[in-house]
Amino acid sequence: MTLADSPAAVIRPEGPWTHRDVAANGARFHIAEMGEGPLVLLLHGFPQYWWAWRHQLPALAEAGYRAVAMDLRGVGGSDRTPRGYDPANLALDVTGVIRSLGEPDAALVGHDLGGYLAWTAAAMRPKLIRRLVVVSMPHPRRWRAAMLGDVRQTAASSYIWGFQRPWLPERQLVADDGALVERLVRDWAGPKPPGPAEEAPGPAGAVGDLAVENYRRAMCVPSTAHCSVEPYRWLVRSLARPDGMQFYRRMKRPVRVPTLHLHGSLDPVMRTRSAAGSGEYVEAPYRWRLFDGLGHWPHEEDPETFTSELAHWLSDPEPDR
Repeated sequence: MTLADSPAAVIRPEGPWTHRDVAANGARFHIAEMGEGPLVLLLHGFPQYWWAWRHQLPALAEAGYRAVAMDLRGVGGSDRTPRGYDPANLALDVTGVIRSLGEPDAALVGHDLGGYLAWTAAAMRPKLIRRLVVVSMPHPRRWRAAMLGDVRQTAASSYIWGFQRPWLPERQLVADDGALVERLVRDWAGPKPPGPAEEAPGPAGAVGDLAVENYRRAMCVPSTAHCSVEPYRWLVRSLARPDGMQFYRRMKRPVRVPTLHLHGSLDPVMRTRSAAGSGEYVEAPYRWRLFDGLGHWPHEEDPETFTSELAHWLSDPEPDR
């Protein structure tokens, strides 16, 4: 698979999973799914799409779960709508997909922006979330406090501030066949060497060449770059607006489902100090797990360790132990 391949070949590659579209919250969402059992819904972050969970889908299916990875609004095979990129609406996309899949609830697993939406969905629609797993993302109120009060976190998130410019970020993301996407993924990973070029790595590698190539190609699908930066524009521009203040007031609602919080110790984008302490917003069993030596992509940098941690926690009848 190369950058010359069609978008469909990258977004809907053949594999042990099944691709289909589901309608939710006024839009159409692409999902890849495997297995039968309790639903585990996986949410990707920036600048990725569902492919980020290619390791976890078969492992969770084998463990007895219905594993579903969805493309967020505006990304991958999902609809690119002209509006609707605030976190409250994106979280309703997620809960709408749970309903459209015919399930009473789901264990929600979110990375990066997907983690932000997972926190939001658990606060807004707690009856639909059975368990919560957040990767590389603090609680929204912790994120806001760190962005405004921690100089180091503000510097680490410089790309978010850069997204506030009109048009230029979109052009930069697609220039040279998405070269900036590759640079971001490489720079945000831990220091371990990458795995083999033909596939993503095992437990001792960074994000593999094929995965990075796929992310570059997916970002170059028309309108994807614009839709990818719109959530970050809302997050910053709404900080002093009434809609933003209302959102962060809503996020004071405690999360009342068992929560697993996973983070790479060498994450250069979301500092450990920013993420740690999110448990103050959880009124349920809360477990913090720091992966030593990993960066912003623990589910790809060390998929075996990550997936083992995830599967064991999902099956643990007493997650507060």
